Parts: sequence; structure tokens; C-alpha cells
Amino acid sequence: METNLTTAEKVTAGLAKRRRKERLFRMSGILATGVGILFLLVFFSTLIAKGSSAFTQTFLQLEVEFSAEIIAPDGELELNYADFDGLVREALQRELPEISGRSQRREMNRLLSPGAGYQVRELVAAEPILLGTRQSMWVPAASNVDMLMKGNIDASVDESLRPLSDLQISWIQTLRDAGRLEAKFNTALFTNGDSREPELAGIKGAMMGSLYMLLVTMALSFPIGVAAAIYLEEFAPKNRWSDLIEVNINNLAAVPSIVFGLLGLAVFINWMSLPRSAPLVGGLVLTLLTLPVIIIASRAAIKAVPPSIREAALGLGASQMQVVFHHVLPLAMPGMLTGAIIGMSRALGESAPLLMIGMVAFIVDVPAGFTDPSTALPIQIYLWADSPERAFAERTSAAIIVLLAFLLLMNLAAVIIRKRMERRW
Repeated sequence: METNLTTAEKVTAGLAKRRRKERLFRMSGILATGVGILFLLVFFSTLIAKGSSAFTQTFLQLEVEFSAEIIAPDGELELNYADFDGLVREALQRELPEISGRSQRREMNRLLSPGAGYQVRELVAAEPILLGTRQSMWVPAASNVDMLMKGNIDASVDESLRPLSDLQISWIQTLRDAGRLEAKFNTALFTNGDSREPELAGIKGAMMGSLYMLLVTMALSFPIGVAAAIYLEEFAPKNRWSDLIEVNINNLAAVPSIVFGLLGLAVFINWMSLPRSAPLVGGLVLTLLTLPVIIIASRAAIKAVPPSIREAALGLGASQMQVVFHHVLPLAMPGMLTGAIIGMSRALGESAPLLMIGMVAFIVDVPAGFTDPSTALPIQIYLWADSPERAFAERTSAAIIVLLAFLLLMNLAAVIIRKRMERRW
């Protein structure tokens, strides 16, 4: 026998059921948010733990003899032929007088970075007055010494399983006890280009390459994208052609980035004969990649301007051109700039299209212009991640931290620009 419920009782029963579902939905949302935050915390903590050590580098303090017989045998500086590496090795030999024999000297030389001799050379070139004197200076130690000092090499394992011998570890301990080994801020990471030696490798070349590419991309994509959005929204007739263009723009925004790299390889390098692995070509490819994003964001910003603004300007006698450039464009500019910065952020993190135009090459020199051979931060990360040395692993994480910092700053700039320039009606 069915129970007859009143309308109020049915409503109450239904409300209780809906509230249970609402609580369950809220709990699911909170759980999903918590899991996402947990994954982010694990990612950033792992990244920082692996990459933070790359911001310091082990240096060795030596008393270097700037011998005039070696540096200036004929009374003139021989910077290109003098044995600066030999001067550094002699200074280290004085710190470890117990070393004898050719094999032990070879093992001792492996404690020094190849950059130590270059550092002495640069110091003599800058201050020739040092000729004939003995100076105390800090030179970079080899990457294996740095890894041992940071605890990344286990000295307790068998000698055949580690890159440093027992004898080398005893010398390192002697130098450490004498205060000759010290960890300092790794300026080379930000002032050097790429290198085969981990302790000398830096990201300056990649940063400059990314900067030049972003300048080309911004100079081309923003004005072209804004102009296209203004025409499509304000001046283009609404017909099948404009609908076709709109559909294709939306489709291009979803095309995989490597397709733009293939297009850039075929058009800019093979057909136009532009230099391979140059920021100019990379900027052109990234312009093709970011144009659809900027056009879509700019059209959305123009649509967000209230129609009453246009009607009021037209009612006061303004032309269509005046309405667009004096009223609509200034009000839509915050959204346009936000879309442009987000597009630049995407371009900064892209690597697939740059691989297709040859920017994966090993480039040591820092680019000085838009046509010089260069690489980019994502490509530099890719190259270092493929290196077997343990020291490159920490530099890979450090480069990722720098790249993420730039992306966060660009997105923060987009939020600030939008907040400061937006107007409420």
C-alpha cells in the first residue's frame, strides 16, 4: 500500500537528496584540488632539490705563479701560446708535494677544470702588471670534485664504481682540510654559454637566443594578430568566407607545434634560404605558432566591449574607424595584451618546432644578433638531459627552474596588466 506524501514532505525529501549530492560533489572537487596541489608540491620540491645545488660550484684556491718566462718569454705577452694550464697545475702541485710520478700527476690534473687555465689567461690579459708575481686566486674544480663535495658521489663504494680513485679522494680531503676547497655561487651558470665540461656550462647563450626569438615573435605576431582581429570583428562582412577564415584560425590554434616547425623548415630555410639555427628563423616559426592564439584572444577582448560604447560614439558623429581606434581598441587592449603575453609564454616553452629548424646544435658562443647561431632554453634543457654526466643532471633541473621562473613572471605580468588597465562598466 503506497503512502500518500504531502507536497511539502516530497519537497523536503528531494532537498535532502540534492544536498547529499551537493556535499558529495564538493568533497570530490576538494579531493581533486588537493591531489593536484600535492602533485605540484612533489614536482616543485623534487625539481628544487635536484637543481638548487647547481647554483653553487666548488672552487679551488691556488697560489699561481705568473711566470714571465712562460707568459712573456720575449718580453711580450703570448696569450695564445703560453701554457696557462701548466701554471695552474704547478700551483696545485705545490699544495700536494707528496705527488710523484707521471701517473699520479695525471690523476692530480683531473681535479682541475679546463676552465682554470682560461681564467688565468683572462686575468693576465686584463692586468698585465701581474706578470712576474704570485697571486692567490680561486679557480673552478673539476665536475667530479664538485659532485663529491656536494655528496653526489659515494666515497664508500668500490673504487671501480666511482669516477674518483681513493688517491684522488685523499687529495681532495687534504685540500678541504687546508681550506683550499670552497663552494661559491655559480656565476658561470648565468654568464657562460654551453660547454662539454659541466662546471663551465651556462645558460646565457640559450637565454639570449630565447630573448631574440621572443622579440621577433612579439614584433610580428602582436600587430598582425590585433589587426586581423579588428578586421574580422569590426569590418569583415559576415559571409561564408569570413566563417571559413574563423574556422581555420580556430583549427590552427590546435595544430601540433611540430607542424609549424616543418612549415618553417620548408619555407624559411629551404625556400627563403635563411640561416639555420638562427633566432630570426625561430622567431618567425613561433610567430606562426602564436598568431592564432593572439587573434582569438583579441577577438574575445573586442567582443567584450559593450555595444553601447559603439552606439554612443556613432551617435555623436564618429566614423567607424574612429569608433574602433578611439574607443573599442583602448578598452579591448588589456585583454589583447593578456592574450599576447600568454602566447609569448607558450612560445618560450616550445621546443618541438625549434628542433626542426636546427636549433638543437651544440652552440658554445653567445649570440650577438638575430642571425647568429643560437639555441633556446627548452632546447638547452633537452641537450643537458641527454648528457650522461651527473653534473649535467643538476644543471638540467636548474635550467628548468629558470625557465619556470620566466614563465611565472610573464603570467604574473599578464595578470597585473589586466588588473591595472581593465575598466568596469
